[in-house]
Amino acid sequence: MNQKTLKKRIAVAAKKEPADTVVVNGKIIDVFNQEIIEADLAIVDGVIAGIGKYNGHNVIDAKGKYISPGFIDGHVHIESAMVTPAEFAKVVLPHGVTTVIADPHEIANVSGVDGIQFMLDASDDIPLNVYIGIPSCVPATPFENAGAILEAIDLKPFYNHDRCIALGEVMDYPAVHNRDDAMLEKLLQAMENERVIDGHAAGIEQNGINVYMAAGITSDHECTTSEEAKDRLQRGMYVMLREGSASRDLRELLKAVNDKNARRCLFVTDDKHLDDIIEEGSIDHNVRVAIEHGISPITAIQMATLNGAERFKLTRKGAIAPGYDADFLLLDNLEEVMISETYVSGELVAKNGHCNQKIVSSVPDDRLMNSVNMKEINKEDLQINLPDDNVVNVISIIPNSIVTKHHIQKVPVQNKQFIPSIKDDLSKLVVLERHHSRGTVGLGILNGLGLKTGAIASTIAHDSHNIVAASMNDEDLLKAVHVIREMQGGIAVVDKGEVLASIPLTISGLISNNHYQAVYDGLQRVNDALSAIGFEGDFNPFITLSFLALPVIPELKLTDQGLFDVKQFKHISIERNEIYSNNN
Repeated sequence: MNQKTLKKRIAVAAKKEPADTVVVNGKIIDVFNQEIIEADLAIVDGVIAGIGKYNGHNVIDAKGKYISPGFIDGHVHIESAMVTPAEFAKVVLPHGVTTVIADPHEIANVSGVDGIQFMLDASDDIPLNVYIGIPSCVPATPFENAGAILEAIDLKPFYNHDRCIALGEVMDYPAVHNRDDAMLEKLLQAMENERVIDGHAAGIEQNGINVYMAAGITSDHECTTSEEAKDRLQRGMYVMLREGSASRDLRELLKAVNDKNARRCLFVTDDKHLDDIIEEGSIDHNVRVAIEHGISPITAIQMATLNGAERFKLTRKGAIAPGYDADFLLLDNLEEVMISETYVSGELVAKNGHCNQKIVSSVPDDRLMNSVNMKEINKEDLQINLPDDNVVNVISIIPNSIVTKHHIQKVPVQNKQFIPSIKDDLSKLVVLERHHSRGTVGLGILNGLGLKTGAIASTIAHDSHNIVAASMNDEDLLKAVHVIREMQGGIAVVDKGEVLASIPLTISGLISNNHYQAVYDGLQRVNDALSAIGFEGDFNPFITLSFLALPVIPELKLTDQGLFDVKQFKHISIERNEIYSNNN
């Protein structure tokens, strides 16, 4: 902004000069008063100058459509879509998302500060507004081997970047509760730089929310029940209502939303796969679900726009009003949120479901490639030796949730070693360190994945992103891991020694260098391959698999160092855990 620009904006607002663009015949959604305004919209230099009756050099005829602020995704990991920020923009802009707050902690866990810098560089000069939450917990806990360790001194330079607007989700609650010096240094650093701090309060009860709020951590996206949402709202938190690919919590959380507290609620996708965004939508899907469940359309749009902007102090985003950026949508239908056009800074960027901008992806630094560095493994490394009674700790999947159950049960054995069972829906789960050739191997038993044969493997294993694999036999498991290593990251489906489908993810083992359509086509082949090995569930097994290595989500998970009990926050053996034996 300079004096010349400001003079021009004021002159247009005062109707002394014509606007660059005027939008006419539209119904403006006023998210402040929750009303509809029928007036012209004057735009100059990508900013809204006025609402009323205006003339302009360029005229956009809205033809009676609703004019909505562009949608804001308040918490997203772009890496989870497996494409670069440029390709991600091509996918979400047609869904009305004009601004995202991205937390690049996935790539940071693999490639450290180089990964964060890549996401910043790769999101420069694209029509999607990408703001960054600086990763706070790399690794998420000290109970696994990640590719990097980031301390406060490593994060400090990113506060000089104007798009780094927050400290990303604080996942290590014990570090906050125990007043760990390294964690407190990160929190204080964010406060000193006047950045908001996001939380990650999975399974945290009321007093834990007190601790987070006292520490300056003022939001949470890990609620899974309406009661949890209310606890957080009562204590002053912003509640991020999530609907991703693995965590489909929105319908339950909407039970907690009412006219009195909706202003403290915003929508997020967190982790959403590319195919789900293309087929189902992004924040537009959240808005539609909210409306279907009784939230008024304008309130739902307010939650998708103004609320997120205010939470992150984006004072020029989230509304159709003078002085706000001209990021807006034309909606054919208010109740069904049918988006016909998307504008960013007053420029048309998507129309009728397609991005109409030429957006070029950045070339990644060589340091982000060749990220799979692991020791050779053999069948002996994969053997699960069991006690005489064969009663063990088992990870049990909850479909469409990243939370798991901790079961204790008898499992089938042969020669005192666990063998997978179709009848009992038990598969072998393995996490292999892949960053620095440490050779650590975590072994577990998984219930509920629904495989009948073969193996699946991936380098997407939140949050340290080691190799995670599940199998019905060791031969296919070894083959799948070998394929992942040869591709230098990605996902693979193997059966009877044959690779049925695979997708290379060569950027830090998380992101493809290809066009989003190529990745989408690859995902369709993966889905076909999953059917071929007997999967018939109503959830995505690869997304579920990716969260089985995340030791900050209850109840039982697996890291490269072994089974992890999230309630006790420590590793346990596969053998029976007496603490749980009377509760399951």
